[in-house]
Amino acid sequence: MPMFQPSKKDGLLGFEGGGDGRILDLDTAVKDGVLGGVAGGGFGGGIGEKLDLKKMIEELNLPEVPSVFICPISLEPMQDPVTLCTGQTYEKSNILKWFSLGHYTCPTTMQELWDDTVTPNKTLYHLIYTWFSQKYVQMKKRSEDAQGRASELLSTLKKVKGQARIQTLKELQQVVASHSTARKTVVDEGGVALLSSLLGPFTSYAVGSEVVAILVNLALSSESKTNLMQPAKVSSIVDILNEGSLETKVNCVRLIETLMEEKDFRTEIVSSHSLLVALMRLVRDKRHPNGHLPGLGLLKLISMHQQVRSLIVSIGAIPQLVELIPTLNPECLELALFILNALSSVPEGKQALKDCSNTIPNMVKLLMRISESCTEYALSILWSVCKLSPDECSLIAVDAGLAAKLLLVIQSGCNPELKQRAAELLKLCSLNYSDTIFISKCKLTRTIQ
Repeated sequence: MPMFQPSKKDGLLGFEGGGDGRILDLDTAVKDGVLGGVAGGGFGGGIGEKLDLKKMIEELNLPEVPSVFICPISLEPMQDPVTLCTGQTYEKSNILKWFSLGHYTCPTTMQELWDDTVTPNKTLYHLIYTWFSQKYVQMKKRSEDAQGRASELLSTLKKVKGQARIQTLKELQQVVASHSTARKTVVDEGGVALLSSLLGPFTSYAVGSEVVAILVNLALSSESKTNLMQPAKVSSIVDILNEGSLETKVNCVRLIETLMEEKDFRTEIVSSHSLLVALMRLVRDKRHPNGHLPGLGLLKLISMHQQVRSLIVSIGAIPQLVELIPTLNPECLELALFILNALSSVPEGKQALKDCSNTIPNMVKLLMRISESCTEYALSILWSVCKLSPDECSLIAVDAGLAAKLLLVIQSGCNPELKQRAAELLKLCSLNYSDTIFISKCKLTRTIQ
């Protein structure tokens, strides 16, 4: 049987013929290569009980694994490696499936197999098992250490003030962000109530930003959310949102979104001029585009509440969002259009959209451009504006190429409701023209140009 030489960069020195896939120098492979120098070499790695390989692979979910552990078919770590007569090794279930599909070749080399026997590669299995088990034990040890440290930090937090409190919160935030066990410990030991108690009218930015950064990583109970929805605490979060770095702003947005998921959520909580202004600043910040999506996401949730829409309009959100339209990526664009469409349902919103000179040109350009949802929102906004002032707005819209775009919508595969709305808007726009002139406005070449 031919010899197979895998890459030496992973530390394996080669497979020997004979079908059992043995490694020539196992000690060297374990010490210098495959196990990456992890202490406790040799099989077992000091593990007292037999661990399930599948469970370890799933729980560790490591981004990097030695390439010799990876099945060439599934590109996943092997749990039951077997070697073919060509010397290539695969996960047993994957290669048997390959055979069941009528392939009698080696998937890697495409050589025809003179023997379809699959031989368990016990040596490689033990290497995989040892490597993963040592990583797993290390992870469990770190998790236990993180649990203990989180508990200690909570106890310390109850006693300290000033700079010591800030340092304790910073360390707790790092532990919580890195370890799920630490997050569970904080919740189980009453840490959420302790952290929430630090938010209030006299909370400093240094303390508040760390508290928010910890809370967004925790699984908050309904009771905890209700506690955080107290006006003084929400006001503190909004103040932090106005002052903070991009990371802190995004954390505040995420926390407010979490509170809005609660069934007892009250609209008054987000009926805040300061909150809406802070969100618009986040959305308009060209230096930090990573804040656009979370900012628009929260603004969308807020705009779904009818009572808040007039307040959103009053802070000048509509002209600002309309000006942003050409610069947004598709995901952000859809959110912005949803918000503008929601605001068009109130009289102040319709008027603000009409008064903005770029509303009609920007909406016309978006028809049949990005997605059906974007077309739907843009069409709805155009309908609201043109219905408000048919004589004035219809002329502007048709000159911007609306008539031809509406014909495209009507002839497209869009949903029937969308086509019906396009037909109604087309009829509305035609009232200001003679048939001959309007037909000339509908030429597709005009729109393409």
